[in-house]
Amino acid sequence: MILLCLIAEKETYGYEIITELNRTGGEIFGYAKEGTIYPMLYRLQAAGLIQCRLVPSQANGGSKKYYSLTGKGKETLRELISFWHSYTVCVDRFLNTVKNLEA
Repeated sequence: MILLCLIAEKETYGYEIITELNRTGGEIFGYAKEGTIYPMLYRLQAAGLIQCRLVPSQANGGSKKYYSLTGKGKETLRELISFWHSYTVCVDRFLNTVKNLEA
């Protein structure tokens, strides 16, 4: 869901995704590495949730993959966000019932 959110913001490439993920949530999720994020991007692409566009890279003569959401990816993200809001409301209800915790 988080990767889909980052890609939904703008067409982006892998290193930029990793950088933003680490900047925004690294202290919570642990710091992401290429070996973790790229396999997820490949699975999202295989599932039809994201698509990539190859752009020639000036730096090394290779190409850079820019990712964007597909229509299916946008719909899936909407469903995940809706579920997450319901989930957090439910968890908050339980947390609000806790009156006293002994240290």
